[in-house]
Amino acid sequence: MPATSPKRKSTKRVERSNLELIPTPNGLDAIDRQIIGQLQLDGRRAYGAIAEEVGLSEAAVRRRVQRLKDSGVMQIVAITDPQLLGYGREALVGIRVHGDVRTVADQVAAIDEANYVVMTAGSFDIIAEVIAVDDAALVHLLNDSIRSIPGVTEVETFLYLKLAKQTYAWGTK
Repeated sequence: MPATSPKRKSTKRVERSNLELIPTPNGLDAIDRQIIGQLQLDGRRAYGAIAEEVGLSEAAVRRRVQRLKDSGVMQIVAITDPQLLGYGREALVGIRVHGDVRTVADQVAAIDEANYVVMTAGSFDIIAEVIAVDDAALVHLLNDSIRSIPGVTEVETFLYLKLAKQTYAWGTK
């Protein structure tokens, strides 16, 4: 019976595991960023496949992903196309406020059709991204939901005509 040689361990795993505890100023290390990059390509990618790519064990990848999720660094979600789900109108809404901007921002954020709300320094106090089924629903949203909030003094709407770029890849830099 011929002698078989034992399977050789991956040197990639041994070399890479030394990097596991070298954080950057924001708490992420090179391996965390590689894991994020792998999940940005495919959020359903198996931990074993990611482990092979980054040179860690599957268990180590699982722990890191859980830590990244628990700390709020990342979420793993399904990204949808509102147009394909029946929402025919998307718009960016600039809002000027008299009074406490935080209170108004909280009220805008509570609106179901608002999917992104930020307080800004510039010509608008708040910018919100909204989706609506059609023009009538957008008019209702603007007039009855946003303009009726106490403190809102002006609303300017920028209708989306065509999405030219949307990326989530910046988390690996």
